[in-house]
Amino acid sequence: MSQAALAEKSGVSRRMLVAIEAGEKNVSLTTLDRVAEALDVAFSDLIQAPDARDPSRINELAWAGKILGSKAVLLSKASATREVEQWEWCLQPGEIYLSQPDAEGYSEQLYVFEGCLTLMLSDQPQKIDAGEFFMFASNQPYSYRNDGDVAARFVRNVVI
Repeated sequence: MSQAALAEKSGVSRRMLVAIEAGEKNVSLTTLDRVAEALDVAFSDLIQAPDARDPSRINELAWAGKILGSKAVLLSKASATREVEQWEWCLQPGEIYLSQPDAEGYSEQLYVFEGCLTLMLSDQPQKIDAGEFFMFASNQPYSYRNDGDVAARFVRNVVI
């Protein structure tokens, strides 16, 4: 598709498209959404590196603000058939949460923003430090554990 055709279909100026393509312009997420829709691709597919080994793990900068440190990073994507639940969790040192398996097709996305969380999957520990994220199919026994000396604070998205 030509830049002119994309500009017309997306409602984004050709000048903006040229700047985006050249990496010269910080663009709003709404503008990127309009371009993705015009190209008939998902927003995440538009910004994901083409050589990504795991298509569900994006971890790409989608927006940078004018002030250093202001940013939006799209961490991951998952298909959902009904809904997504977003939870804020805090586990104090020594705390354990044991879970039963969820229904087939459910998954979880965890993002730790303070401390370190130990996720147990099939008796295999997966340590997730602050600033890291992890995704897994939750149709298996799993548990959360805080083996550290400070509270583990994290966001948990349940994809149904």
